[in-house]
Parts: sequence; C-alpha cells; structure tokens
Amino acid sequence: MKDTRRTRVVLGALLVVALAMITIDYRGGQDSPLSGLRGVGATVFGPVERASASVVRPVGNTFDAVTDAPGERRRADRLARQNQRLREQLRSSRLDQDRSAQLRRLLGTAGMGGYKIHAAQVISAGQGFEDTVTIDAGSRSGVKPDMTVMSADGLVGRVTRVGPATATVLLATDQTSSIGSRLEESKEIGITQGRGRRGLGRGGATPLRFQLLDAAAPIRVGQRIVTLGSQGQKPYVPGVPIGAVERIERSTSGLTRTAYVRPFVRFTSLDVVAVVVAPPKTDPRDAVLPPKPPPPPTPTPTATPSASKSPKAKPRRSKSPSTNPTRGD
Repeated sequence: MKDTRRTRVVLGALLVVALAMITIDYRGGQDSPLSGLRGVGATVFGPVERASASVVRPVGNTFDAVTDAPGERRRADRLARQNQRLREQLRSSRLDQDRSAQLRRLLGTAGMGGYKIHAAQVISAGQGFEDTVTIDAGSRSGVKPDMTVMSADGLVGRVTRVGPATATVLLATDQTSSIGSRLEESKEIGITQGRGRRGLGRGGATPLRFQLLDAAAPIRVGQRIVTLGSQGQKPYVPGVPIGAVERIERSTSGLTRTAYVRPFVRFTSLDVVAVVVAPPKTDPRDAVLPPKPPPPPTPTPTATPSASKSPKAKPRRSKSPSTNPTRGD
C-alpha cells in the first residue's frame, strides 16, 4: 500500500475510532454498549491467541531457564553451604552441651574429694604396646609428670610425659600400671594392676585385677575400690574411685585370692578428663564414691492353697494281723 494522503487520513480515522471505542468500553464497565462486540472479538481471536501462546510459551520458558541457570546454580550452592554451616553449628552445639555436662560432673567429683584440678580433653590414643592417651594440657598449664588423671567417674591413670601444650597419660589398664588401693568399708589394702588393651583384649569387661596384702582378709563381689595414695601424693592421690569387684578366684594352693575388677571409667570413650594439680588436704576415703544403688526388691512368695481347703484324704484301714492259727502252729 502506497503512503498517500488518503491512506494517512484513513489510518488516523481508524485510530480515533479505536480510541473512542476503548474509552466508551472502559467507562461502561459491565454495562458497556460494546460488550457484545467484545464477546465477538474474544470468540474470533481467542483460539488464535491460545494457539500462539502454546507455541511461544515453551520457547519462552526454555529461554528463561537458560538465562536464569547460572543464577539458580549459585543460589543452590549458597543454600547448600548455609545448610552445611547450620549442621556443623548444631553438631558443635551438641558436643559443647555434652562436654559441659561432663565438666560439671567432673567439678562435682573433684569438689567432693577436695582435689585441685586442671580440665583437659583427650585428643589422641596411643598406637603402641602401652595403654596411653594424649591430652591437650601440658607444662604451660601446670601439668607435671606423675600427676593423677581422673574423670567424673573415677581413675584414668597418671601423667608420664609432658610437653608445652600436651601430655601423655598412662592408663590404669596398662600392664605396667600398679596402684595402691583400698577396699571400701573394711579399708583392707591391696594392689590393683592393669591387664592391657583397655579391656578390649583378654581383660574383657574386667581389665583390672586386685590382690589383697592380707590373703585372709574378707572380700566380696560388688565391693568397691579406691586409690590408697602414694608417698608425696605422686603418682596417685587418695580416694579416687577405681572400680567394683566383679569376680574372685582362689589359687590352687588356697593361700592367695585374685579379684577381677570392673572399672568405673570406660577407657574406650575418654573425652573430658582432669589432671590433679594439687592433692586434697585430708584423705577423702570413701567420700568420692557414688551412693550405693538400692538393693533389688525381694520377690514375694505366691500364696499356695491351704491344706485345710484341700479335700480330706480318706484314711486307709490297716489290715490287722489274723488271730487264727495257721497250719503248722
């Protein structure tokens, strides 16, 4: 179509008519006089619009996905990092709560015994023939060789080597460990020795053995043992709980008895421990031992039917000896 004066006038007139119709339809709202024309237009052009949209929409979505992919990837990576940080914070919070609980129990145990302690954490376990662990406290914290190491449950061992920031602890389960000990209540003295490998080897559940100095002294299963203490309070301070007697064996000669002890400390899961940097002023004896558990309730005997309620048995008549003379009398 040529661009002439007539075509421009016609185009202008159509635009004016279209604007007038749009204005009248907009102002009329639902009662617009052009509502019928609007419906005809929707009927005619609606299918064409839907068909074109069904063709164009997938292409537009694909284009949007391609253009937004780097941003979505960065957003997913950022959310993954935030999730990982939150998981680590939650795990750290749980560990801190557990260690705080251990430290509170440890301070309570040390307070009952009158021990001055320095708390530490086990950071590694020995891999050689010795039963040892390494703690994160050394000479800078006042730790010295031959100091007692304990946990909230009882005796762990003694310090053998000290560095500026770490120290090596020989566990009570080591075969070279020999601890002066005392039985509760009777106060009988003996020696507790380790059997090796933290109870994972032949020691099993009783990686300690205890021998009384007096072979005739009384000892029973369940009796508990504490440290006797050493001269100068090194390497062991008195009163630290060691364990409870699990079983007792008598030698073939019958002159000695060996008691096998289940320790209070679980040596395979050591975490928060304490080095006793100053001994108690007085021997705590059995004060650090936990209260004894209550004895199990004795079962009540079940009632049996009374003998008076049972049917009476008829008495048997004994056959009296015959008074008739027998043949041959």
